[in-house]
Amino acid sequence: MLQIVVEVPQNYLDVLHQMPEDFAQEAKLAMAAKLYEMKRLSSGMAAQLIGMDRLTFLAQLPRFGVPLIDLSEDELAGDVVHA
Repeated sequence: MLQIVVEVPQNYLDVLHQMPEDFAQEAKLAMAAKLYEMKRLSSGMAAQLIGMDRLTFLAQLPRFGVPLIDLSEDELAGDVVHA
């Protein structure tokens, strides 16, 4: 298993008014959201990566400006036609 270590100075946590555990969880969520947005991971895989259920993960995406559905007009029209 790959482990990523990021050193965060204490003053960052002080400025953000966050406990280390809360900052770590938010950083993991931000990473998973970005990987989902880039279409590198499915929502289920992104959620599993950070130990969260899929629906909770999807509910958090707007906090990071990530749309739940990212389809072009043509893709959406095609989905409607084939529904």
